[in-house]
Amino acid sequence: MCLSIPSEVVELHEDEQSVTVETLGVRRKVSAHLIQDPLEIGDYVLIHIGFVMSKIDKSDALESISLYREIAEKLTASE
Repeated sequence: MCLSIPSEVVELHEDEQSVTVETLGVRRKVSAHLIQDPLEIGDYVLIHIGFVMSKIDKSDALESISLYREIAEKLTASE
């Protein structure tokens, strides 16, 4: 099973066809070779094995991120 947490595009690297994204406070560079839609800073995307797979709606992304944080808090509280 693969779980993809929405990531925000924070930097563009057009010369490399890649972007830097932030996922729950962690930044990493990923490839944008597989997506045809142009990406902009502030877009939210889903990533699989280092590739942007799709852009997603900002409100949906923020709702998902909120749920992931809630789940993580409950998991750490039960330890």
